[in-house]
Amino acid sequence: MPEMTSGRITQVIAGATALAWLAVLLFGDAGVINHLAGFLPARATGLVPIDGGVPVWLTPLSATLLHAGLLHLGFNLVMFVYCGRAVETVIGGSAMLMLYLVGAYAAAAAHWLVDPASTVPMIGASGAISAVIGAYAVFFSRSQVRAIGPFSPFVVRVVWLAAGWVFVQSLIGLAAIGAQVAIAAHIGGFIAGLALARPLLLWRYRDA
Repeated sequence: MPEMTSGRITQVIAGATALAWLAVLLFGDAGVINHLAGFLPARATGLVPIDGGVPVWLTPLSATLLHAGLLHLGFNLVMFVYCGRAVETVIGGSAMLMLYLVGAYAAAAAHWLVDPASTVPMIGASGAISAVIGAYAVFFSRSQVRAIGPFSPFVVRVVWLAAGWVFVQSLIGLAAIGAQVAIAAHIGGFIAGLALARPLLLWRYRDA
């Protein structure tokens, strides 16, 4: 039988993310840490070697622990906890962790594809959270909308949710942190969530 879940994995990830931000705020140099542990496309491409940094293959994950400010962190965690607890209830804790990790790498890959020579570190959990929101859209999107042309109501709902998520992230970037928003990363994570939602659900109940 599949395990019951109360959102424990979601809470652990959210807590670790908040503690990492606090540790950087109190004890670290955010600019230096962002370059050492954030995801730099140019570093992944091999154009910018960084001595002493997090191994490049781990930076899609370490980048999720870094945030540009309290507003950035707070909004991400509110959305993550709200959607994550619901998704974890459906697919279970193990699948939830897999979804988050794959989302982080999918977001980094999409960001890299757009500009593989970029030397600006991508930080924040938004890409991984986008995967969770994508899964949430599959499982819980019930708002009544009409089909648009060849696109079904489900597709329209998903597109609206993705657009709204990217739009709000863009507003945060403009108003609070003045940084570029990695829209491709959000899209990459969201698509990963859409693609993995039903397979992870089937995987959870494989022995039911």
